[in-house]
Amino acid sequence: MAKARILIVEDEPNIVESLSFILGRAGFEVDTVAEGTAALDRLRRQSFSALVLDIMLPGMNGLEVLKTIRTDSVLAGLPVMVLSARGQASDRKAAEAIGANAFVTKPFSNAEVVERVSRLVSGVPS
Repeated sequence: MAKARILIVEDEPNIVESLSFILGRAGFEVDTVAEGTAALDRLRRQSFSALVLDIMLPGMNGLEVLKTIRTDSVLAGLPVMVLSARGQASDRKAAEAIGANAFVTKPFSNAEVVERVSRLVSGVPS
C-alpha cells in the first residue's frame, strides 16, 4: 500500500522541519509549501491524503485557502487540519465554520499532530 501523502502549508522553517520530521517518521510522505497560492497550485497538480494548514501565511491566508478548497468540486473532500499560533475560540470557530476537519494550536504536541493526521487519513473524525 502506498504511503499517505501529506501537504504542509507553513511559512516558518523551524515548524516545517519539525512537522516534516515527525510525520515522515510516522510513515507519511510529506511535501511542503510556504504560502497559500502555492498550496492551491500544488493541490491542483498532485493528489494528497490530507493537508496541514497554517492560518497566518504570507499573501493568501490559511482561512482563504480553506474556503477555496471547500468550494472547489475536486478538492472539497480533502481532509484539512488547521494549525495556528492563534488559539482563540474565534479562530477555531471560523476554521470549523469553513470546513476544517481538525484544529491544533502551536506550540503543538508531536503525538497530537501524528494522531490527528492519522485519523484524517483513515477517515476517522477527530
